[in-house]
Amino acid sequence: MNTDLLELLRCPRSGQTLSLAISSGKQNDEHPDDSSLVSADGVHSYPIHNGIPRFVPPSNYAANFGMQWNRFRHTQLDSHSGVNLSSDRFWRATGWSVEDLKGRWVLDVGCGAGRFAEVALNAGANVVALDYSSAVDACYANLKHHRNLHVIQGDIFALPFRPDVFDFVYSLGVLQHTPDVGRAFAALPVVLRPGGSLCVDYYEYSWRSFVQPKYWLRPLTTRMPQAALFRLLQRSVPSMLLLSRAIGAIPAVGRTLRRVVPVVNYYGVYPLTHRQQLEWSLLDTFDWFAPKYDNPQTASTARRWMEDAGMSQIEVINAGHLVARARKVP
Repeated sequence: MNTDLLELLRCPRSGQTLSLAISSGKQNDEHPDDSSLVSADGVHSYPIHNGIPRFVPPSNYAANFGMQWNRFRHTQLDSHSGVNLSSDRFWRATGWSVEDLKGRWVLDVGCGAGRFAEVALNAGANVVALDYSSAVDACYANLKHHRNLHVIQGDIFALPFRPDVFDFVYSLGVLQHTPDVGRAFAALPVVLRPGGSLCVDYYEYSWRSFVQPKYWLRPLTTRMPQAALFRLLQRSVPSMLLLSRAIGAIPAVGRTLRRVVPVVNYYGVYPLTHRQQLEWSLLDTFDWFAPKYDNPQTASTARRWMEDAGMSQIEVINAGHLVARARKVP
């Protein structure tokens, strides 16, 4: 356990400092073999498993994300795809630069397999990558060669950090999948230092929300066993993708009409190989139908939450997703 990280951590139940306890009294090459983080009064203890502090139970509402990111561990990493899709989205959404992040403490909330954490790490940031699900294992496996990476399994509603500690905080593609989006957002400015920068994004709530086939089908798919849903999509996505492409080729109206096919189609959008198109389509179609929660937001709501948090220099833009970014008042 890195001592710099330990100084940032606090018990999410009591707010007390945490200390490292090694039960076995023996360490392996990378991390304690049998260790935990214990609150100052000794009441609360959190295990460290595979080098990752675990502040939440292994089973929770985000289990589908653990399943998908461990199965698609490499898919969206730029270092694997050979295309800068994750870095392009990260820099466009945040408006930050490599120079901004170098040597700074950055919190990635909802890190998944680490697609955006990789971008921040490559910029020279000290990245704390947090996720509620077992996706943290995929993130650690992907990025553990970065000495400035720290992975934590934790809850956005009970963040295990002291207040006012991070220079930059971002949460991309995450907040709409929490049970209370406003409360999830409100937790983020608390751990941001005065003068620090925050960036979040959401699915945008609009009339399109009512015509997207995923919202017609989610009342059924969210009740299916995740493994069964994945097998169903694994069989059906290739043919649905072919149908979507065929409809999309219709002059003038094709790109609109293809939305009725319940599959994510990145042909003509991302410069991926055919194999990558199939993989990204399966991954993101599963991401449509599996999450327990899917709560799009309006631009006015995104701005109001920033204002209620006392943030300054607020911007709400459309950058593929509905993006809200701001600075914490010094």
